Amino acid sequence: MDVYLEGKKRRLNPTKALGKGGEADVFDLGDGRVLKLFKPPEHPDYDNLPHEQAAARTRIAEHQRKLPAFPRPLPARVVSPETLATDKQGRTLLGYAMRKLEGAEPLRRFGDPSFRRAGVPSSRVAELFRGLHRTLSALHGSGVVVGDFNDLNILVTGNDAWLIDADSFQFGPYLSTVFTEKFLDPLRLGGAAQGLMPSRPASADSDWYAFAIALMQSLLCVGPYGGIHRPKAPAPKATPTARVLQRLTVFHPDVQYPKPATPFGVLPDDLLHCLHRVFVEDARGPFPLPLLDSLRFTVCASCGVEHARVSCPTCRPSAPLATTPVTTVRGQVVATRLFTTEGVILHACVEDGTLRWLFHAEGAYRREEGSAVLQGGLDPTLHWAMQGAVTLVGKGGEYAVLAPGQRPERLGVDAPEQRPAFAANARHRYWAHAGALWRDGAFGPERLGEVLDGQTRLFMGPRFGLGFHRAGSLRGAFVFDAERPGLRDGLALPWPSGRLVDAEAVFEGAHCWLFLAEETGGRTVNHCVVVGADGAVKASAKGEAGDGSWLGSLRGKCASGEALFAATDAGLVRVELRQGRLEVVREFPDTEHFVDADSRLFLSRHGLTVVRRQDITALRMT
Repeated sequence: MDVYLEGKKRRLNPTKALGKGGEADVFDLGDGRVLKLFKPPEHPDYDNLPHEQAAARTRIAEHQRKLPAFPRPLPARVVSPETLATDKQGRTLLGYAMRKLEGAEPLRRFGDPSFRRAGVPSSRVAELFRGLHRTLSALHGSGVVVGDFNDLNILVTGNDAWLIDADSFQFGPYLSTVFTEKFLDPLRLGGAAQGLMPSRPASADSDWYAFAIALMQSLLCVGPYGGIHRPKAPAPKATPTARVLQRLTVFHPDVQYPKPATPFGVLPDDLLHCLHRVFVEDARGPFPLPLLDSLRFTVCASCGVEHARVSCPTCRPSAPLATTPVTTVRGQVVATRLFTTEGVILHACVEDGTLRWLFHAEGAYRREEGSAVLQGGLDPTLHWAMQGAVTLVGKGGEYAVLAPGQRPERLGVDAPEQRPAFAANARHRYWAHAGALWRDGAFGPERLGEVLDGQTRLFMGPRFGLGFHRAGSLRGAFVFDAERPGLRDGLALPWPSGRLVDAEAVFEGAHCWLFLAEETGGRTVNHCVVVGADGAVKASAKGEAGDGSWLGSLRGKCASGEALFAATDAGLVRVELRQGRLEVVREFPDTEHFVDADSRLFLSRHGLTVVRRQDITALRMT
């Protein structure tokens, strides 16, 4: 497609796509800028979605008036429209060019427990929000309201938080019509009959409410309506909408606090009291800046917990050190501890029944037997894979092969949305680079087939692999054999139409269980698609993120035959593929003590094996 910037034609290349939102595609212009191109009603993402097509038509019509009237100047940490993109005649606005943020991560990742434990201290989060507070205050001072303030519309570079998607800002006669459910101020709602649909316009107060949610989520890895509502019988469990309307937050005694989340006791009382007033008592107004300025975190020398209190809330330095027993029995479950560390476990896999893992301790990244493969502090931007004793580590457009006793080998790799596209199984390593899929061979890299340059995500199992891309108006998927060259492409996956925010996959035999997280209609929806080695879709299902079900999170899954085990805060769940449907067939409540929604599951020679932040445990159900 061609657009015109400053009167000059620019041809948009799908291989230069940087991301995809619900309303637009983003392309790298190669000159320090990116182009946000609004999706027209006929965009493939809107196929068979007449409501979305109508909304796109209305949205683009308003942009013709709104963007030329955009207020200037705005605060420095707002990525504002710089140049409008038009058609050849210059009459229709198609999008706009703006500054490119190199190496940016969405703020959402700072609320992910696995990202935080990989080396993101709470002190950095506090610094981010002090700057974000200044930006939001200045924006309101300019008469502008963000409206759809959420953790995907904020990008982080270093210790700076940047507001993006400025075209949806509210100013003058132009109201913000989009919203994200999790960040929606309940004071904007019109009553239970309308559900979570705003009937009042956004305001500075609703921006500050969303700011408080983002702060809580980034510090504690849980928002105000996280956790599971578990009322005492005979009271019914509240729906997600009812929880918001009744203010049944994580502070309520009937709500089970998520296990992977950081205990809220690590925060000082005055900050907790402020969050309680906002989410339970409906206090509004600018978030108190002194609470952020005075926030200072320290690491307990006794237990290693990071906290912002006068003394550690989880231990007493004089208390005797508690030891976890090697074997624990709970009901019908026998748990045997296989490994524990004072550091943090970052990655694990199973090869031919053998569990392998990577952990960080004593200033180095170490393999399961304790050998150091890489010196240095924790870095959350590193991505890992393993192939026998070989460790693969990637960052940006490069990955390194770390083999014992050998010099590191470095190779170029595609990195769509900052995720290096490489994977491995027990026999080979695989990577996407320069429009091709590669595999290591006896005499050097072997080319397996062509892929979309710079846009391919890659997953690998023992027998076959799966890859896909979503770039601009292009989307496609393929499977490939682990040993033979060639790709089987053109897979007809049930593609989500919204913004893809995460992806994961587990393999077993001739099946791949592909998990996709999509931001759509103001909420996050998780999808599971079972794909055969022949590329056929066997079944699919979807669920809402954080709902406590087996699809409430993307990770914490392992497959066995045509069954899937999923870890939840309430214990393990077994899901089976039955006649084209995915059905929950059994729950294991006795496993609740040993797993949570952030656990990673594997089937190893020890049985069902649970990998958590600092320990590895084998479970046996009697």
